[in-house]
Amino acid sequence: MTATRGGKAPGGVAGLILAGGQARRMGGLDKGLVPLAGRPMVEHVLDRIRPQVDEVLISANRNQDVYAGYGHRVIADVVGDYSGPLAGMLSALLVVKHAWLAVVPCDSPLLPNDLVERLLASVVAESAELAVAHDGERLQPVVALLHRSLSVPLRAFLEGGGRKIDRWYRQHRMVTTDLSDHPEAFANVNTPEDLAVLERQVPGPRPPAD
Repeated sequence: MTATRGGKAPGGVAGLILAGGQARRMGGLDKGLVPLAGRPMVEHVLDRIRPQVDEVLISANRNQDVYAGYGHRVIADVVGDYSGPLAGMLSALLVVKHAWLAVVPCDSPLLPNDLVERLLASVVAESAELAVAHDGERLQPVVALLHRSLSVPLRAFLEGGGRKIDRWYRQHRMVTTDLSDHPEAFANVNTPEDLAVLERQVPGPRPPAD
């Protein structure tokens, strides 16, 4: 059970791994299934987020049977296809039973082991509706914690044509969570070059040499 520094999370926390994008800069590959240190990238993210939450969901618009093989609920976008991270968040908020939803991308394998605890501490301290990670220089908008009640305004925003995540965040009681002590947490994979860099940072078995 996830806990804040002051006790258990009020209402519990579900975790959402965003794997629903098109990854154009990766040649259209499904980033969550791209091998990293001998394992699909989503497996590294699952290792990090699963112990921190009460339930895991995976947002995916393709290869859903593969993701389902990890034993967690897989959900597709309910507003359009490939409509950005907010669409994945909405799909999860509409079905989640816990009060809070912790959101992480499928291509950030070095997330802190206390990520959810720190996001929760921020929203509790400020009576906020959502917390967004900050790396010390900029917001990291797809590493966030949202209250389930935000499903109503988020659906209205998306159905009205909104897509910009920062703009929607600013419409609500948002707090930032300082994660500048974990700069590696925001190393993600947008290009083959990014993948090569992460290969040198992520532990794990390497495939046999040709």
